[in-house]
Amino acid sequence: MRKSELEVYEFEQFYTTYLNALEADVELMPSLSLGMDDFLAFMEAIPDEKLPYAYSEGKWTLAEVLVHIIDAERVFQYRAFRFSRNDRTPLAGFEQNGYIQESNAGKRSKEDLIAEYTLVRKCTLAVFDGLDVEKLKRGGIASEIPWTVGGLGFVICGHQEHHRKIIAERYL
Repeated sequence: MRKSELEVYEFEQFYTTYLNALEADVELMPSLSLGMDDFLAFMEAIPDEKLPYAYSEGKWTLAEVLVHIIDAERVFQYRAFRFSRNDRTPLAGFEQNGYIQESNAGKRSKEDLIAEYTLVRKCTLAVFDGLDVEKLKRGGIASEIPWTVGGLGFVICGHQEHHRKIIAERYL
């Protein structure tokens, strides 16, 4: 599936920022796979001493941003899994700040964050691998917003890219 195959309404939501972080006609599975390789290299290059750094008072630390990327992917992946199985139950949103407060990000090593990211992305690849176009176009409601399975996959990619740019510009 290509990003250009998403429905117009999927670009009219809060997550447009993440979709726009991707190239115009990117393909989902290569984007998920290559995104993993690129982000792992990016994480490896982060100096350990930067993990507790926050660029401004009240902003998350770099370690917290990395945990947020992992947490959000896990949530989006779960939503995609449910919708791909034709589960029409509306799903609640998640409170990202609350998740970060409970994450113990400041006590985690870069190696631990890399290991968790790798596992979560491999699970994401497993969820999306083999889904046909019909299942990628299935939808549901999460956070009171209509989604499709494919749209969630592209948001996973775009969310990671959006935060990678912020990390590069403001944390490194």
